[in-house]
Amino acid sequence: MKLCFPVATDEGLDSMVYEHFGSAPAFLVVDAETKEKKTITNNELHHAHGKCSPLKAMGGAQVDAVVVGGIGAGALSRLNTAGIEVYKAFGATVRENLTLFELHRLPRFDPSHTCAGHGGCAH
Repeated sequence: MKLCFPVATDEGLDSMVYEHFGSAPAFLVVDAETKEKKTITNNELHHAHGKCSPLKAMGGAQVDAVVVGGIGAGALSRLNTAGIEVYKAFGATVRENLTLFELHRLPRFDPSHTCAGHGGCAH
């Protein structure tokens, strides 16, 4: 399973998970089984609020799930429609969240807990 983590900088598994999907400078894609990693620059970094195209932002990377601190309703809906699960990050780093994911301790992101704007996340 390939997981996508929004990050500010690529520090491998020690990267801090970014708090908002759409404004993350980059994404770290990790294969949960092999721990193989790939960094992708956010291709939609300067989008207008509500206009995030998450698949374009991730450069078309094929992922099974996203783990993030916060995400807008539109991006969540677009990811879910594409068959990509979105989970709420509870750990600070990719490594911590990967472990929590493997232990089935990360909840799926609920639409009622999405962000109202790039500066208005309640997470």
